[in-house]
Amino acid sequence: MSLAEIWKTSPEQLLGKSIQQILSFAGDGLLKDGNETSAEFRDFLSAIPSDHLADFAFQCLDMPFKDSGLALQDVVNQVGLRLGFRVRPGRYRGTAKSDDVGFDGLWTSPDGASIIIEVKTTDAYRMSLDIVANYRSCLISKNEITEGQSSILYVVGRKDTGDLEAQVRGSRHAWDIRLISVEWLLHLMKLKEDLEDPQIMDKIRDVLTPQEFTRVDRIIDLVFSTANEIKKEDVPDEVEEDGGSNPSCEKRFTPVKFRADCVQRISRKLGDSLVKRSSAIFSTPSDATGISCAISKTYKRSGFSQYWFAFHPSQKEALDKYEAAFVCFGCGSADNILMIPREVFYSWLNSFNRTEEEDRFYWHVHIYHSDDTWTFHAKSGGKRFPATQYFLSQGN
Repeated sequence: MSLAEIWKTSPEQLLGKSIQQILSFAGDGLLKDGNETSAEFRDFLSAIPSDHLADFAFQCLDMPFKDSGLALQDVVNQVGLRLGFRVRPGRYRGTAKSDDVGFDGLWTSPDGASIIIEVKTTDAYRMSLDIVANYRSCLISKNEITEGQSSILYVVGRKDTGDLEAQVRGSRHAWDIRLISVEWLLHLMKLKEDLEDPQIMDKIRDVLTPQEFTRVDRIIDLVFSTANEIKKEDVPDEVEEDGGSNPSCEKRFTPVKFRADCVQRISRKLGDSLVKRSSAIFSTPSDATGISCAISKTYKRSGFSQYWFAFHPSQKEALDKYEAAFVCFGCGSADNILMIPREVFYSWLNSFNRTEEEDRFYWHVHIYHSDDTWTFHAKSGGKRFPATQYFLSQGN
């Protein structure tokens, strides 16, 4: 059984294992170009939560072993995938073949910009910038990237990169090269997972490419946009409807924290791992299936329970790109999950109330539960949408 299959069916077997131990379970345990171990290891990395990726990255840096530099290369490329780049893994080791380019990774953003990745566990030794610059020139000559939309990014294990920065500034390649530490690349990944706005995600990716910062408008724009998005996400799922007349109004911002448990149950239902893509969006490692997962506490009423949610256009936009998708709602706890096929839920949207603000809007989603019956209530025209068939039974 492969590592990814073990993670999917019995993750407890791998939890707590070091990255070196994980590698020993895959194939022959050695990372080589094109071998079974590398394919199995990359599939496993694509299925695990980002916190585990971060742990593995720091293990490669703090507890080096024979293939730790190669493993870090794969971890960094997986981070690139989670930042929204299309990633072409590079070679582990150089080759004498003239048609092989020895980059560590080639990342392509949605707008077509390409970044050649070079991963270094340390900058203790002087690096030849010409070597990586030649990788770029070779890819340009082969028409795989363009000169105007390509650059180089060094991902370095240490935060203190003063010597390498000085080396880059003094070279003829200064405009084409940027540097980032592994730690701050991981911070960018976590930031992306906490946000929803696709435009901010584009700006986050832009940070990794060379920019002219005499004028700092674009940096301020990213900071301002991120702050506004975080403000929007103060209550990302749950919304109050009656202007505070409800006795539960004062408590409506009490955090509820069972989303991870909901995602775990939905993952079992799908029979595949789910990886966090943004604050409420998750998908299978292959990106074939995506879900949104919103949660709400329970509002008790006479004879029934009620749940309120907000559904955002950015979530709809994210779900649209998957071949199959579900809109999921955790009602009170991970024991009560409704898993609505995307097309069914979309057919209800026009009946839901909307809150319109200057720069955004969202739909209000009301769910009522009485006995064993689940229903979506639309304020518009008093419509009701039966949803009991979408309730995730306890066997899943």
